[in-house]
Amino acid sequence: MDIRPLTDSYAVSPQIAPQDAPAIAAAGYRTVICNRPDGEAAPDTAMAAVKAAVEAAGMHFVANPFTGPTLSMDHVTAQGAALDEADGPVLAYCASGNRSSVVWALAMAGRMPVDDLIRTPARYGYQLEGLRPQIEALAAARYSR
Repeated sequence: MDIRPLTDSYAVSPQIAPQDAPAIAAAGYRTVICNRPDGEAAPDTAMAAVKAAVEAAGMHFVANPFTGPTLSMDHVTAQGAALDEADGPVLAYCASGNRSSVVWALAMAGRMPVDDLIRTPARYGYQLEGLRPQIEALAAARYSR
């Protein structure tokens, strides 16, 4: 398990296993978001197995799986809603943590400075600079409401 905190309340990780759930709970996380579709994961790390372990460890589990090409505003909205509804720190996982960083940056557009949304994931090698136009457009749309 390799938890990479982006903020005090949101971290990303590559794929987690059911046996990681107690350590995730002990680290203070209250919600776990899966951004990885089952077809990409090994059977022992399938979403249902991780969900059962997460819930057994007393945490809330949110399924929001997508691939790069299937990422939509529905996923961005769902990730933002999960963050808004969380009662403590959130850990989101996918294959590498990149998708969980991307959907976080898009969901947080307008809530945090765009430069921070790009610079913060870059500390872990997640390059979101190419998403700057989309993040800026979402931030502008949220400010105009």
